[in-house]
Amino acid sequence: MRTIDFTPLHRFAVGFDRMQRQFDHAMQVDDAQSSYPPYNIEALRAEDGADKYRITMAVAGFGEEDLAIELKEDTLFVSGKADKPEQEVQYLHHGIAGRAFERRFELADHIKVLSASLENGMLHIELAREVPEEKKPRRINIEPASKAKGIENKAA
Repeated sequence: MRTIDFTPLHRFAVGFDRMQRQFDHAMQVDDAQSSYPPYNIEALRAEDGADKYRITMAVAGFGEEDLAIELKEDTLFVSGKADKPEQEVQYLHHGIAGRAFERRFELADHIKVLSASLENGMLHIELAREVPEEKKPRRINIEPASKAKGIENKAA
C-alpha cells in the first residue's frame, strides 16, 4: 500500500478539518475489516417530509450486551465484542464469523441518532436530519417600488 503525505495541503485547508479526517481515514481502510459485518443504509420517506435514514447491520450471534453504539462528534461507532466459547469445539466447517468488530459511520451535519434496536440478528439504527430553523432556507418577499423607502433628494 502506498502512503501519501498530505501535510502541504494542511496549510491551505483551514476549516476543512473534517474533510481531511475523512481523507486520512479512506487511505487507511483495511479491506478485510471493512466488509464485516455487512450493512445497509436506507433512505426512508417520512410523512412529515423529513429526511430519515436507517442503518441495518447483520450481527448474528451478538446480543444486546455484546454491542455498543457511541456517537463522538460526527462519527457513529458501532462495536461488538465476541465471547469465547466455554468449551473447545471441533468444526467440520467454520463459516460463521464470530469475531469482534468496530464499524464507523461519518454522519453529515445535523444528523441525529433517534434509536437502535436488535431483532433477529439485525441491528437497526434510526437516524434523522434535523436542520435548525435558522439554517433552513426562508423566502424573502420583494416589496413594490412605490412602497420601498429610499433617499429623497430635497433641496436644503
